[in-house]
Amino acid sequence: MRYINKKAGQNNETKTAPIDLPISKSLQDNIDALSTLLTGCSDVVMKPFTFGQEVKVDGFLIYFDGLADRREVEENILKSLTVELNMIPQDELSQVNVFDYLQQHLVTMAELKTLASIQEVCEHISSGDTVLLVNGFDRGLVAGTRSWQTRPIDAPENEVVIFGPKEGFTETLRFNTAMLRRRIKSSNFKMEHMVMGRITKTDVIIGYIDGIVPPAMLEEVKQRLGMIDIDGVLDTEYLAEFIADHRTTIFSQFEHTEKVDRVCAHVLEGRIFIMVDGSPMVLVLPVSFPRYWLAPEDYYIHFIPASLFRLLRFTAFCIALLLPSLYVAVISYHHEMIPTALLLTIVAARQGVPFPAFVEALLLEATFELLREAGLRLPRAIGPAVSIVGALIIGDAAVRAGLVSTPMVVIVAFTGIASFVTPSYNAGVIVRIARFAFLVAAGVLGLLGIMIALIIMLIRMVSLSSFGLPYMEPIAPFNWREMSDILLRRPWYRTIRRPYMDGMQNIVRQKSKENTGG
Repeated sequence: MRYINKKAGQNNETKTAPIDLPISKSLQDNIDALSTLLTGCSDVVMKPFTFGQEVKVDGFLIYFDGLADRREVEENILKSLTVELNMIPQDELSQVNVFDYLQQHLVTMAELKTLASIQEVCEHISSGDTVLLVNGFDRGLVAGTRSWQTRPIDAPENEVVIFGPKEGFTETLRFNTAMLRRRIKSSNFKMEHMVMGRITKTDVIIGYIDGIVPPAMLEEVKQRLGMIDIDGVLDTEYLAEFIADHRTTIFSQFEHTEKVDRVCAHVLEGRIFIMVDGSPMVLVLPVSFPRYWLAPEDYYIHFIPASLFRLLRFTAFCIALLLPSLYVAVISYHHEMIPTALLLTIVAARQGVPFPAFVEALLLEATFELLREAGLRLPRAIGPAVSIVGALIIGDAAVRAGLVSTPMVVIVAFTGIASFVTPSYNAGVIVRIARFAFLVAAGVLGLLGIMIALIIMLIRMVSLSSFGLPYMEPIAPFNWREMSDILLRRPWYRTIRRPYMDGMQNIVRQKSKENTGG
């Protein structure tokens, strides 16, 4: 069956077939339609064959070379059809439905299902499956033969931990779901499947624990995902920009992670994750800003050192955000706040520097960000060396040339070190951008400008939400019970309840307070 499509401005005719065409009982019509659709696909394997002794039955196999396991196709499908079927008595074969007989007895594959349209055939073979069509039947039989080269499971480079699990997600969706299922064996752990992207037909997974997740939030997530109409989805960030509560803000409303244990911990607290085939990065929602500073490693060590490290992390956040702007404000507008001895030292170091403190700090911060980006983009073997050595050489050369002062180099270096303490890359990006806004405010109005910028930032953060969860929860609205696990790490024996979200069905984590210890 062929279809003619006349293009505007062209006299030539090109053969095309609608992808939503139902599978025909005529095998030749199906072959013609698939051949037309897959014209130019050199990696497709189309194998017509005949099986049976006296009663000959025409069949057709189609799969993509490299996506399907060729050995499995030959041994479990072709061998069954061409060898074992010929051993069945013809009087027995003539009394049964050939298609059903193939599905139930011959094709020795664990994953089998039927198809009804050419579109389903194309989608399945693009995912690595093999499709069998039989003459005289308007159905297709798809066998799960997916097998392709993948990156091995390894520890994620962006979330390094000393204690705890080190497995990270890969680009293969089914491996990722298997790692999650291995850790959460409950039947209430659901992973619903969607296909998104008109062209890419990307597999997307929505995961949650039924009985814990707020039903209204789950329905809202599904509704927003269902409204997306785009030609391709290649990464989770494609979806994040569509479904976010607030799209024009630097404050991320999702948590991005590659760690399997981190996703499991989040779903146990009633959150939802979104996973995209081809991306190792998983979206977790909803999220509040204070939780960006909680490292997964906090829960794998004793709560006392974990609490101290968490306080250190909050201190580093304040330093990374405000230290350069505070230095510029004090040097430019508030000399009286500096002890005399320190002020004389700073003034002596700044002699001969042609730029004001604001311009000096802006240049050094921009240079530091350039070196950081260069270190990320360079090959792994030389990237860290170039960024570190480059910072040392440029800083020393700038001081010797009299372009910047030594105290400013120390301030920027200390700020950079503090910014690396951030456990979440999303929070680090927010700090890196906001730091320049505070620097400009300090250069214009001094400490008053910093206070104004800080108030504006807090007002903006308080006005945000992530799928109904206040962005500054549990600070605003204030919740002392949950704050006890933000500033410090609450001991496990006192973690009786989950972090509360509106509509959560089950907030109890422990049935009793036994073994609380002294």
